[in-house]
Amino acid sequence: MTSHTSPLKDKPPLSFWQIFNMCFGFLGIQFGFALQNANVSRIFQTLGASIDDIPILWIAGPLTGLLVQPIVGYLSDNTWNRFGRRRPYFLIGAVLTTLALFIMPHSPYLWVAAGMLWIMDASINIAMEPFRAFVGDKLPESQRAKGFAMQSFFIGIGAVVASALPYLLSNFAGVSNIAPEGQIADTVRYSFYLGGVVLLAAVGWTIISSREYSPEELSRFKGHEQSGFERHHGRTPEAYRKGALVWSTLGLAITAATFAADLDKQLYLLGLGVFAFGPLQWYCAQRLSAAGKRSGKLGMVFEVVDDLFHMPHAMKRLALVQFFSWFALFAMWIYTTAAVTSYHYHSSDVLSKAYNDGADWVGVLFASYNGFAALAAMVIPLQCMLLGLKGAHIMNLCLGGIGLMSFYLIADPALLWIPMIGVGFAWASILSVPYAILSTSLPGNKLGVYMGIFNFFIVIPQLVAATVLGFILKSLFGNEPIYALILGGSAMILAALSVLFVPAREQEPGRSNAAAQV
Repeated sequence: MTSHTSPLKDKPPLSFWQIFNMCFGFLGIQFGFALQNANVSRIFQTLGASIDDIPILWIAGPLTGLLVQPIVGYLSDNTWNRFGRRRPYFLIGAVLTTLALFIMPHSPYLWVAAGMLWIMDASINIAMEPFRAFVGDKLPESQRAKGFAMQSFFIGIGAVVASALPYLLSNFAGVSNIAPEGQIADTVRYSFYLGGVVLLAAVGWTIISSREYSPEELSRFKGHEQSGFERHHGRTPEAYRKGALVWSTLGLAITAATFAADLDKQLYLLGLGVFAFGPLQWYCAQRLSAAGKRSGKLGMVFEVVDDLFHMPHAMKRLALVQFFSWFALFAMWIYTTAAVTSYHYHSSDVLSKAYNDGADWVGVLFASYNGFAALAAMVIPLQCMLLGLKGAHIMNLCLGGIGLMSFYLIADPALLWIPMIGVGFAWASILSVPYAILSTSLPGNKLGVYMGIFNFFIVIPQLVAATVLGFILKSLFGNEPIYALILGGSAMILAALSVLFVPAREQEPGRSNAAAQV
């Protein structure tokens, strides 16, 4: 262990306004993210995309997250300059996302819009990933859950306004929500402009109002010793080579089966994604053999993959919960517009008033679930005190699953805000409770890279959803998008059941517990 001239001490607690300032940037990030979630399917359909093409076009989000977040996490763990450790990435991501928001609604062709989605998602991930690690850097363990809850609150508030912007501009500012064929409606364009301004301003406020601890300061705090970083790697080169063979073979098998059976083309992405993990492990085997299994850093790619195989136990158990949770969310994000416009407004014609009215109402629904999430962020601490972290998360995930499935049962679109209450509680819980469970099990000097790796279990289910949902709907449900919401609700219930297998460092319900103050 690193020697110290004085005993390690806890980080000093921060005031409410200090926590407020350091989390405020999430309002802007979520502003951009919510505009994307609520409007990109509409943009794709306007530019000529069919229903079964939408999932493959949405592949940009999870794929860029899979690549960008662990890289940014690793780099920010090992960055320190006059601008700080995490803040340089806040700034770079905010500037790039703002530019993407300005450009995307002017996309003349579908391929341009898809490309801009890739750029926007990569940029959002650059800004977003260090914010999670920032909480661990700045706050003592007793306040980390409050920090994640504050982030959830700003996520809810930012998304409320952003999701409702097209509706508000159409109904209260007289901006047209229809446009000629192949053009984006003015309500969407102006919403993206405002979103870019808000994002840059909010992230800028966090950058100028919050300071970071230097590496020397962090080394004097509990939980940030460097001893866990320089470790002997437990996975052997032979294990990596066997893993490379298994994953490459499985990926080739999925790809070959897709070709031979003439299955949906989106399954090729799943096969290629599985295959790609094979060469990565082979690379790690070669690096480890060449280094003689010595301790220390063996390069960014090796460190990220090796850390993946040496995750804390709680993180491994949370993987299944995250898989089902984010599969459900991704189904909701990409299919709600198509589901509501076709099932409740009885129109799939992107030029019709009925379709655009329905699409605007989806924006309001997305705003409502984010608004309920902001309220839930204040209720969840009480739930955790009464039920424990796991009990609270199970309850909220069940509410979300029931909410999504009830879209099929509610005929009047004006009543669809009711199931969004359950979705809002699930969303707030997903954004806070898993991090509260996880926060005390991560080594302080690797917060960034492990938060990036944790994102794998957010990204992988989205990749799976993007590759199989279209195939499932086409093969089993006559390409009716309403059934994607039923599948999403079912996945949310499975996520709730999976929570039962997650170990949680918490006391019995009803007792005081800092970790439960989400």
